[in-house]
Formats: sequence, structure tokens, C-alpha cells
Amino acid sequence: MTCPLIAAFLFLAVAEGTQAAESSTTLTIYSKAGPGAVPPELYRPGAAPVGYSPQPASVPGYAIIKEERPIDLDGERTTIRYTDVASQIDPTTVAFISLTDPDTTHVIEQNYEFDLVSASKLMERYIDHEITVEQAHGESIETFTGKLLSTIGGLVLQSPDGQVKIINGYSNVAFPELPGGLITRPTLVWDVVTGKPGRHNTRVTYETGGITWWADYNAVFSEGADANSGVLELGAWVSIINRSGATYRDAKLKLIAGDVHRAPQQIQRRAYAMEMAGGARLGQAKGFEEKSFFEYHLYTLGRPTTLPDNSTKQIELFPTASGVPCDKVLVYYGQAQRFGGYYGNPMTDRNFGVQSNSKVDIYLRFKNSKDRGLGMPLPAGRIRISKLDTADDTLEFIGEDSIDHTPRNEELLLKLGSAFDVVGERKQADFKINKNRHWIDEVIEIKVRNRKEEPVEVIIKETLYRWVNWKITQKTQDYEKMDSRTIHFPVRIPADGEVTVRYTVHYSW
Repeated sequence: MTCPLIAAFLFLAVAEGTQAAESSTTLTIYSKAGPGAVPPELYRPGAAPVGYSPQPASVPGYAIIKEERPIDLDGERTTIRYTDVASQIDPTTVAFISLTDPDTTHVIEQNYEFDLVSASKLMERYIDHEITVEQAHGESIETFTGKLLSTIGGLVLQSPDGQVKIINGYSNVAFPELPGGLITRPTLVWDVVTGKPGRHNTRVTYETGGITWWADYNAVFSEGADANSGVLELGAWVSIINRSGATYRDAKLKLIAGDVHRAPQQIQRRAYAMEMAGGARLGQAKGFEEKSFFEYHLYTLGRPTTLPDNSTKQIELFPTASGVPCDKVLVYYGQAQRFGGYYGNPMTDRNFGVQSNSKVDIYLRFKNSKDRGLGMPLPAGRIRISKLDTADDTLEFIGEDSIDHTPRNEELLLKLGSAFDVVGERKQADFKINKNRHWIDEVIEIKVRNRKEEPVEVIIKETLYRWVNWKITQKTQDYEKMDSRTIHFPVRIPADGEVTVRYTVHYSW
């Protein structure tokens, strides 16, 4: 059955209490989207499988909408239909104030109408009512008019003479009018009282779901004087998904970066009645202006922007920062198993945790400070790193990582991948245990080989996981104690060379 064309959609007339041309909107968007938390089908609808339609509520974020609109109040008590609100609105968050007469004007009751018109709902409403159906036969159109008895298995029509006909594959359905109770846009219906009838400038604030933002960073790495350092060019963009069910035209945009706590969300009800108690124009700045706001950071766009419904928008967060010095850090963590915590008893099984990993991980480390070319709060997001191939002057992708909200003057460590020409080997060289005297002596031997034509620096990371009380009794290299269970052996490996680290750890309990 082809999708019917509903002629009645074109003839809806709803009394409006607004004039969009005189309205202004401000959005403050709060994000719960961690890097990579938004599936591609949400911001690239073409990537979704055929027949898949993600729900707006799956967008991990929300926004506070502030709208200023003129409203005409004809008398001391007026019913206002406030349209063009987001379909993902939380009606319990609506706040209304009259800027013209805030003392005597307020809403005493509100209803949220969300039963939007659709082909299936129109069909349901017209059961036992007369409709007109058109069906194409080649180049001709046949018309049937009758009472709609059912929509199951086709349209079942009863003609005025009592004849019943089943129609499949119709091309158009005409309804005499839009039945009561169906609307074309989500609508707030208010019962407003005022001591000053006439035109009022009003401000309406509400929360809506189905909208979020996150930061995407693009960096270009250039090697320095040796293989262990370099510089970055770092730029940042904001990506915004709007699936809230409304379009925000020429809106003032604000973004909150930080972890804002919210009460546990219950299933949202869709109809409410409640009592409620009764901005500056945008400048010409082009980019985001950042400032501290409570214990978070607020980014305000210095120009109006339009966020269409069912769209993704990218806006530059800050201009590209050039010449940011960074270190390339190679880390060999030879333990194949990552240990998350101590066990309830000493780990006395000599074979536990001795499996070896050969990969040497690559990191870039830099400081978010002003003297390094940055020094700005960096919202959580994904950083993609590229490097210039001088053979054809093209940028090639070399890795990516995600960052949490990072304040000024903090260090960032980005994991890019695993080194090709640097490999490691870890083994347990000896193991002794005395359960009566409650001790273990374990000897670990680690080898790291560098097959590059230049020397490299590698951090050998070890986790002392068998018990909380430990002591290094013998070692071939100095180490740094990072925390209560982690030690680092920094080593320099010559070109096409190898370094061996051997240490003995004594556990006692």
C-alpha cells in the first residue's frame, strides 16, 4: 500500500498567541555525550540500517530553552495555545513570566497537547465516518466515497447503498476536516489571568531532551629534533545534534561543559495540569567566549545560529593553536592482564599474571598551558591526530583518543596505538614462596628491543599485584614509584639495540 496523501493537512487553522518575527530564543545545551557515545546513525541518518529509526530520547543530552514572545491577552482570563515547542519537552519544567506585567499576570493551569496528526491516527478517528478514497488504474483515477468501517487488511468502505468494498493500494485519501483532538505541532495550552489585558512581552523557559553537544579536536603532529618529541597544531570544533522536535532559528547558543548532577529520571508523563508562578541582543563577535560559571565552564557563541530539527551542526570552538610542544612517550606494559585491584588474599599461584604482552604503546603528552600555546578549558571530546606525509603533502591519520574535561595547566596523555619497530618481552625468571613465613620472592626479567634507526626512550610499566606489602630488593635500573602498586623503569634504547631490566620483588604478609 502506498503512503496516502492527506489533503486535510493543508487546511488546519489554529489560533496563535505568538508572532515568530518578534520572538527571540536562547538555548543552553548540557551534554551527557562522552566521546564516541553518539552512534553514527543519529548524526548521519544515511548510515542507519534500512528500516531503523532511532528515537529522539536516545540522544544523550538536554537543553534549557528560553523564549521571548509577544502574547495577546484579550481579557482578565485568556486561553493561550503556545505552539512550536520541542516535542521532547518536559512539561514540568515550564516557567512563564510576563515582562510587561509580572505582578498580576500568571498561568493558573497548563496542559501539554502532543497527540500529533498522522495518517494512521486520522484513519482511526474516521472509523464510522465518511471519507473519499482515490485509486489509480493505469492513467485513470477511480474515486470511492463511503463510511470507513475498518483499516485492517485494507480500507473497508460501505457505500450509501450498503455495498461493502475493500480497497488496497490507494493513492490518496481525502477527509472533510481535521477531527478534534489532533494537532499538527506540540502545543502548551495555558489558562492565563492578568490585571492588564493587551499585548504582553513574555519569557517562557523549559527543558527539552533530544539535544546534545560534544567537542571534536583535530591535531597535526610534527616531529621535533629527535624521535621522542614534536609539536602539535590543535583545533577544536563543537558538534550539536538536535532531535528535540523543534527548530531554533537565529538563536543565542550557550554550551555548559562539566558534570552537572541530575536527579534520577522517572518515566516521563505526557499530560499535566499545574499551577505556575508568575535578554540582551547578540553582539557581532564570531566565536565562542568562554568563562567560569559556578563550578563549570560556559561557552557562549557570539553570533546567532539556527539549529534545524533532525540535524547536526559543527561550529569552531577556538582557532587552531600552533606550535604546542609535546613528547612522544613509548610505554611497555608487559603484563598481558590489566590488574584493577588487590585480591582478598596474597596471590600465591606462581603462574597467575605471568603471561606476556609484546606490544609497546604510543602516547603523546602535552600540557594545556598558555606558555605552550593553549591554556584554555578543554571540554571532553575526541582528539584525532594526523601527520604530514611530505612525499605528497597530505595528512595521514595516526591515531585518536578521548579526553575528559581538562582545566588549564593540566597535562594530557593521548594513546595513539602500538609501535611497529619497538617490541617487548616479559617473563618470570624465578619464584620462591614460604607459606609458613608468609613471603614470596619473585624475579621478573623484561627485554625491550628497538629496531628503528634512531634511539628511543621507553617507560617500562610494572604492576606489583600479588600483595599490598612489597619491596624491591634487587634491580638492574632505577625505578620510579608511581603509586602504591605501580613502578616505572625509564630506559633509553639505542638504534637497533636492546635493553634488559631485571628486578626482584619481596612480598610479605
